Amino acid sequence: MLKLVLVRHGESVWNRKNVFTGWTDVGLSKGGIEEAREAGRVLKKEGYSFDLAYVSVLKRSTETLETILEEMGAKNLPAKKSWKLNERHYGALQGLNKSETAKKFGEEKVHLWRRSYDVRPPALKKTDPRYPGKDPLYRGVPEKDLPVVECLKDVIRRVTPYWLGEIVPELRKGKKILIVGHGNSFRALVKYLDKVPDDEIASCNIPTGIPLVYELDKGLNPVRHYYLANHDKVKEKIEKIKKQGKAI
Repeated sequence: MLKLVLVRHGESVWNRKNVFTGWTDVGLSKGGIEEAREAGRVLKKEGYSFDLAYVSVLKRSTETLETILEEMGAKNLPAKKSWKLNERHYGALQGLNKSETAKKFGEEKVHLWRRSYDVRPPALKKTDPRYPGKDPLYRGVPEKDLPVVECLKDVIRRVTPYWLGEIVPELRKGKKILIVGHGNSFRALVKYLDKVPDDEIASCNIPTGIPLVYELDKGLNPVRHYYLANHDKVKEKIEKIKKQGKAI
């Protein structure tokens, strides 16, 4: 039985402010650093070790990975970075407060933009300073691959080929793998692994900083999955995520 571990990055400074973040490269909050430390402590306590890590190129995920590995005493673990594991690009919503946006456009519209499978929010223009083509981090990435906005369906289109082409071959070799990513890159992967119907994925919320373990059979089909935390803690964090798009 193979175990794959997913950890959504710890709380970022923009998570704390309830702001649409997407590809904006912000770091962890103090609380997010502690979440990452706790994830590392839990993984070490439960006896987990890894042969390889995968992580997005965004600072909040790389900081989370570094902190986890430091807590585990595994700072030299090989790690592969890819923009294909980035958070969903929220287009023109990036930098806007979620509650204020809900007041302006309505909670139903914002929920659709945040959680639907195939509805995109308003797009950026390529002249916008927030366009990834203006960021040196994506130098070398073909322009056709750089989004001005994404829905979850778009994220699946980049995450799934990366999963199949890069991560699956290492799992087939028996490698123990840790992936540190984002709410929507993991929603995309969970949808693929668990074959979640399009109309049900909206209810999937993944909390920050809590290791999510997938047990896979020899064919890499999920047998079961669970969080390395008590039920009340997971529930509390998920409820917090659900409230982010409310017009408070």
